Amino acid sequence: MVIQTDNLTKQFKGKGGFVNISLSVKEGEVFSLLGKNGAGKSTFIRTLLGILHPDSGRGEILGQSIGHIQTRKKIGYLPELFQYHNWLTGYELLFNHGLLYKMDKKEIKDRIEEVIEIVGLKGHEYKKIKEYSKGMKQRIGLASAILSNPKILFLDEPTSALDPIGRKDVRDIILKLKDQGKTIFLNTHLLSEVELVSDRVAILDKGRMKKIGTIQELLHSPVLLSIGNINEKIINELKKVDQNIKKAGNQIEMSVYDDELLPKIAECIVKNDGQLYMMKKKENVLEELFIKTVGEEE
Repeated sequence: MVIQTDNLTKQFKGKGGFVNISLSVKEGEVFSLLGKNGAGKSTFIRTLLGILHPDSGRGEILGQSIGHIQTRKKIGYLPELFQYHNWLTGYELLFNHGLLYKMDKKEIKDRIEEVIEIVGLKGHEYKKIKEYSKGMKQRIGLASAILSNPKILFLDEPTSALDPIGRKDVRDIILKLKDQGKTIFLNTHLLSEVELVSDRVAILDKGRMKKIGTIQELLHSPVLLSIGNINEKIINELKKVDQNIKKAGNQIEMSVYDDELLPKIAECIVKNDGQLYMMKKKENVLEELFIKTVGEEE
């Protein structure tokens, strides 16, 4: 495991923060920490990075205790709502960032060419940051985070200030980095982002871990059917797949844990004189799980 915590706790005079968080993150996966604003997500990231000191518990990154100097060199970090010097060009920002990492100047120049290409800023690197759009600023922030070619990348709400196109661009970059073997720890409250890029998800509520698992483990997306000429034969066949189907008129909602069963379900409906008008997965399942887990906004 590249990240491992055991009952890690950090609070401020006994309030806020997070309590007794135990989790593990595998190499090469996108791990998302999901929670409402104020749930303790950013505090958790800053504690893993060694910016904050935990009150109790244990945490390791790449086999070393959190905050270890040599480990920090292998970490990239994009904080939430970061601000860079507007009078610098994108290239100047990255070059100075490389110097802070104590990278060789030739290495910095070579690496800038690579990361500019990765984040899609080719042709804009010599513009001043004050001329950048929000999306471009987010891209240069990502470029800074990956400049040292880190093994682990921490992204704190990387798409919260972006429009739908900007969010898609950042998602594409995250998936590109994953393909390169990077481990990505993502903090977000945007449910759509989690489903599209994550391998595993943890839900944090008021500083406490409520659920953790793969998307498949957490989301058993029900199948919705609209059937004409529905009859007892069809109902009995469907109950062989899910004993607890829900029926309302000609509408059926049922759990199907193997997508390979879907063609067989369609075939059995037609064979028993039914007319299949619709078959689709229920949408917003993660949203339902999230609301059930953390409750409505107070």
